[in-house]
Amino acid sequence: MEARDVHDNGGTAVRGVDSDDVQGVMTGAFYNRVNGALAEEVVPPPPMSDLSVRDSGKPTHYKVICISMYTRDLKRLDGLVDELKGRGMTKANRSALIRAALDQLDLDKVQRGI
Repeated sequence: MEARDVHDNGGTAVRGVDSDDVQGVMTGAFYNRVNGALAEEVVPPPPMSDLSVRDSGKPTHYKVICISMYTRDLKRLDGLVDELKGRGMTKANRSALIRAALDQLDLDKVQRGI
């Protein structure tokens, strides 16, 4: 991405970028450049469903995910984890507690509008 001087209406020089470069970043093509030129043969990675997880040596019994939670809920979750650890459950953590909660979940008791 090459920066260039762009003049606003007041004649002030402002650093800008070409719209083609911005589009390249947005589509991912920018990252496929080799020495400034677009790589001719870019081979996209195979879909995850085509990968043999066993061959890669990665665990197949779990996946790492990302979720968002309110800070007050995280504080409560961490407090519960601390309580479990205080009771001698030294391997207690957020994931284990969430899994335990899922095991005990009764969908008929879930409030509307969650």
